[in-house]
Amino acid sequence: MFRIKYNDSIDKDLEKLPKKEVKRILDKIDSELSLKAHLFPELKGKYKGMRKLRMGNYRIVFDIVGDLVRIQRIGHRKDVYRN
Repeated sequence: MFRIKYNDSIDKDLEKLPKKEVKRILDKIDSELSLKAHLFPELKGKYKGMRKLRMGNYRIVFDIVGDLVRIQRIGHRKDVYRN
């Protein structure tokens, strides 16, 4: 079982999303990432070492350190990988 930690910028990311989607995303993080974060695909390029969880048009970008899942970004798939 993994512990979940959110990056400080996640509040800003979530404010940009529809409230209905925010609840779905947070529920998915609790149910999926806390149990099997290591099974999600690794990213390449400048995001090497991070992983993603896909939810329709939304992406959750995270990394794993020991038993800690650190959520780095949450956003629409067209924006989440941009700086």
